[in-house]
Amino acid sequence: MPKYVVASTMDIPPGARKLVEVRGRLIVIFNLNGEYFGLLNRCPHQGGSLCDGRLVGLIEAGSEPGEYSYSRAGEVVRCPWHGWEFDIRTGQSRCEPDRITSTQYQVAVETGEVVTNGPFFAETFDVSIEQEYVVIEV
Repeated sequence: MPKYVVASTMDIPPGARKLVEVRGRLIVIFNLNGEYFGLLNRCPHQGGSLCDGRLVGLIEAGSEPGEYSYSRAGEVVRCPWHGWEFDIRTGQSRCEPDRITSTQYQVAVETGEVVTNGPFFAETFDVSIEQEYVVIEV
């Protein structure tokens, strides 16, 4: 499967996200404390932008009534349209975990030397000069 260089690690600091387009697909890249994860920028419920979603965590019941704990802060994205939540690490829905997942993409961090030597795919476009204007064909 082809690999695409989409950003520098400095472009996506811990806790941040970046929307990229790869071969016509909008993919949101999340940085969870130095680990990178990619999800299709489309909520499987009704198509909301996950990049615009709020990052939240999990509230879990404790052993006694009224007790709860908050965990995994910033590891769940909530769709801005209807509030469906997805685990950023797995793409799994928090609303219907057995049925629905967000499309997930493998993301890796590579050194400059590896990127220079490949095997990465770079799209090329024909460029021509017409009456002193640079024109690109897409």
